[in-house]
Amino acid sequence: MTHDADPLRHADLTVLLGMSFQVVLAEFTQRLDAAGYAELRPVHGFVFQQLRGPGLTGTELAQRLGVTKQAVGQIVTELEKRGYVRKAPHPNGGRAQLIQLTERAHDHLDVAGRLLRAVESELADRIGDTDLAHLREQLATLVRAAVGDAIPPLRPIW
Repeated sequence: MTHDADPLRHADLTVLLGMSFQVVLAEFTQRLDAAGYAELRPVHGFVFQQLRGPGLTGTELAQRLGVTKQAVGQIVTELEKRGYVRKAPHPNGGRAQLIQLTERAHDHLDVAGRLLRAVESELADRIGDTDLAHLREQLATLVRAAVGDAIPPLRPIW
């Protein structure tokens, strides 16, 4: 197919961004499943990324994910049952609790990081390191142009 005849060349930006995300996420998820993490969904990875460090309250996690506190409550309950998160008393006291990652979640993040770097490396092999770096830079510029200094929540796919 010639460059001009490629229907993707004329596709809406949102379609291309969505397809790109789905293609990379599908490959990454397939590799995670093969590595023994089939019980986890992409939403869990988003949660783990947000909980790195000392932990967050349910309200803070909901804000960062752009979902309701009820949705976070369901996700946390599920992850707690599977041994990926735990609740700990908040250092400021009161009824608030911190949701924290367990060692099992940190192990998952290590594996996921290696797999994601492998997927990105293979993409770089196909399109070139320079083009992949340029794509990353352009996407960051697009986000910054739309929202400024704020980092918007990445609403997870369920």
